[in-house]
Amino acid sequence: MPERGDELFELPAKEFTAILGSLVDKGRPPLVVFSGGEPLMRSDLPELLACAKGRGIPFAIATNGALVDAAVTKMLASYGPHRVSVSLDGARAATHDDFRGEKGSFDKAINALKLFKEAGISTQLNCSVSARNVSERDEIVELARELGAAALHFFLLVPVGCGAELPDSMRLGAENYEEFLLWLMGTQAKPLHPSTLHPSTLYPLPSTLEIRATCAPHQTRIVRQKVSARSPEFAGRAAMMRGCLAGSVIAFISHKGEVFPCGYLPVPAGDLKKQTFWEIWENSEVFKTISDPGALKGKCGTCEFKVICGGCRARAFGTTGDYMGQEPYCLYEPGKRIKAKG
Repeated sequence: MPERGDELFELPAKEFTAILGSLVDKGRPPLVVFSGGEPLMRSDLPELLACAKGRGIPFAIATNGALVDAAVTKMLASYGPHRVSVSLDGARAATHDDFRGEKGSFDKAINALKLFKEAGISTQLNCSVSARNVSERDEIVELARELGAAALHFFLLVPVGCGAELPDSMRLGAENYEEFLLWLMGTQAKPLHPSTLHPSTLYPLPSTLEIRATCAPHQTRIVRQKVSARSPEFAGRAAMMRGCLAGSVIAFISHKGEVFPCGYLPVPAGDLKKQTFWEIWENSEVFKTISDPGALKGKCGTCEFKVICGGCRARAFGTTGDYMGQEPYCLYEPGKRIKAKG
């Protein structure tokens, strides 16, 4: 929710706590993720966390770990976060530091993860996948396990905001995405048995580490193609999954109080200075459109997997200017079979 430094926050804590309070109006409140930018730069973050805790709102925090020390860890632990995620864009210091543009950032991220773990906080590694670090993916998985993380989420590039600034040489193309998701499926599916599935992940793991791809809705299509034929029970569960969750399961609130379908899609759905969150969630034309598979265009609109996949709407917007346009990083052609290793 919050971003950057205090001087850029246009909504004070009083208004943000009012927003948080309104989330309980419909009964069970949603999970709130405090992200940014860097949420730890906000001096009144404890006030927001206290509000969430007092209202019974489950929350998580996404940080780069640079500002984390023993005192910050103790403060966060006192409010009982559901999970704290730390960005780690490589298994090696050189890779992560180069990506972040700051020497020593890898060590700070690792230190933060260790402090959180020692404090009994559930931790998650967030890794933005690019040509720079994709070769380290197996090492990143092992590092996550060594650090005792509960989850490892690989974020596939969305070409908006900071993602649009990456040079073409650092981006993965459609074939690379397909190969990465096939690798991910193989990593997740050891062993594979429908009875062990958990709602939060597509596949079980031999350890307690949950591994997921974010902003990769076409993984649901790969699941159906690769697994469903071998497991009718799993096919039934896969049919209930959907790839892109923007505007249908998740929403993003900016530091100005604007509401967007997700943090990567700069298409406003409403303004909390004028409406309540639930008014926007239930009545926004943007949310209604983005949740309608029948409104998809291009090959996404004719794809037999459009209901469970939907394509990344932010990625479509970043490349076509139309958030209902076709997913540009999907190799699949509707009605055709793909031959790929996996």
